[in-house]
Amino acid sequence: QVQLVESGGDLVQAGGSLRLSCAASGSISRLAAMAWHRQAPGKQRELVAVISSSGSANYVDSVKGRFTISRDDAKNTISLQMNNLKAEDTAVYYCRYVQGGYDIWGQGTQVTVSS
Repeated sequence: QVQLVESGGDLVQAGGSLRLSCAASGSISRLAAMAWHRQAPGKQRELVAVISSSGSANYVDSVKGRFTISRDDAKNTISLQMNNLKAEDTAVYYCRYVQGGYDIWGQGTQVTVSS
């Protein structure tokens, strides 16, 4: 089984930066795709960024140029560097692991951006 623990969420002013981390433990496959999702109050959960096992990354349009997803397979972690944060980035951010029939989510970390 795989477990995911996110960290790094905080209250930040608009224009500021945060770095989220997700530590994975258990039976980790280096072939797994990893992703960050977010859910704002009253809204559906949305995909923010995804990174493949080869390191190829894709982003939702609203964060392109501001967010960067990365992975460190040696440490079993993924990160989300978030720059130039906006009020609309306020949400609970979730890490996700997808591989071989497993679809695992972390418990989430709160990001609040004040305008």
